[in-house]
Amino acid sequence: MENMYNLNIERAVLSAIIFDPEIYEEIASKLNPNDFYLPFHQHVFTAMEELSREEKPIDEEFLRSRLIGMGKFDEVAMLDLLSANPISNTAAYLSDIKAKASKRALATLATEIKKVVIEDDLPAEEVMNLVEKKLYEITQNNNNEEFRDSKEITLAMMDEIHRLKALGNSKLIGTDTGFRSLNDKTSGFGKGDLVIIAARPAMGKTALVLNMTLKAIERNEGVAFFSLEMPAEQLMLRLLSTKTSIPLQNLRIGDLRDEEWSQLSVATTELSAKKLFVDDGGYATIHQVRSKLRKLKTQNPEISLAVIDYLQLMSGDGKESRQQEVSEISRGLKQLARELQIPIVALSQLNRGLESRDNKRPMLSDLRESGAIEQDADIILFVYRGDIYGMSELKAKLEKAKSEGQADKQREYQEKIDTMQRKTEEDAEIIIGKQRNGPTGTVELVFQKRFTRFVDKSHAPAFEVVYEDSDIPMKEANIDIPQI
Repeated sequence: MENMYNLNIERAVLSAIIFDPEIYEEIASKLNPNDFYLPFHQHVFTAMEELSREEKPIDEEFLRSRLIGMGKFDEVAMLDLLSANPISNTAAYLSDIKAKASKRALATLATEIKKVVIEDDLPAEEVMNLVEKKLYEITQNNNNEEFRDSKEITLAMMDEIHRLKALGNSKLIGTDTGFRSLNDKTSGFGKGDLVIIAARPAMGKTALVLNMTLKAIERNEGVAFFSLEMPAEQLMLRLLSTKTSIPLQNLRIGDLRDEEWSQLSVATTELSAKKLFVDDGGYATIHQVRSKLRKLKTQNPEISLAVIDYLQLMSGDGKESRQQEVSEISRGLKQLARELQIPIVALSQLNRGLESRDNKRPMLSDLRESGAIEQDADIILFVYRGDIYGMSELKAKLEKAKSEGQADKQREYQEKIDTMQRKTEEDAEIIIGKQRNGPTGTVELVFQKRFTRFVDKSHAPAFEVVYEDSDIPMKEANIDIPQI
């Protein structure tokens, strides 16, 4: 056990704080009470934390009084601490304390693994998830207490309120969605949120989330993208089209003017330096996503958003039904979002039944395998473009006119189809079907077809939003291209 702790080093660090309280903040940013081995040293560091928070002196008298009040005072241990030689350079000492705390945590984990494998006989995948989660906590040096007391929670809440006040009362308090009008209604995606974006095929399910991804990495934030349907090269092609305003089809065949080649070179160089990580293996279970994302977040703390494209392509653990698998997946994603303190955006399919309705705008009941997804999600967004259905209806009418030999009707419908096909932009709606901490309603965007890009509608009309569980309406107004 000698390599698991060093009491002399612990005493030296605590003694240094007593003799020079101004170094407490720096040390507290690197250590927490559980990093100390001796319980009395844990209590002393906790008392220092409380005195600092109350802006009281961190000295022998105040510490003695606070420890007596806590019922944790030990005269002999206190004398040992005060008799330790204080140190001026604490860096090496702090590293030693942290390293030994990690060793003790790993030893405890080894004992726990033995218990759950042999005594509890848990399934191998559950054990692996437990180990990965604990290792992540050890790496992050999380304090994994079962309960947080009222005092800690209140203080944390006040810190958050002050942080938000410092933003100038901005509506954006979470992760920027990339769209001003959507930020206005959601205040951004919150840390720990599970966000579901759902649509029928051809609505731009993937395009919208790639727009969000591009704007995030342009802010120098990190994004993890699990692409289960599309190779990473195709995703990058779409990002480049969105960023450069070069039509996607032109990029696909390399039909670019000289200035566009230059533009593409600059954009490619810029994107290659961004923190975008794509897993395009085409297969993923909730366990694999957890393991990969924990590791990536540890190595790249700037990761602020994770995307799953899309949820129904994820595999479960062979439960009795697909509904149970989806339930396990959605619950796992929600727990992972909370653990890593980032929003996870998962794309989802909608049932085709909505296409038989006159009003084809999606609703919550249209979510495929909707029960668990609807329950676990904090925000559910639906992508709707009316022109998609308008085009389908016109084509159906054209075929009917042809079968009935109605030449005038054929010309009429063909002209309308041609007009719609020539449109470079379409109106689009993002329908907020659920928002745990805000209003539901509709956000109006514009879809630029050639660039597969959604943009804010500059002069969107006022619309009505309705809060959940409320009936109260609310109105708002020739160059070498680097390899990808």
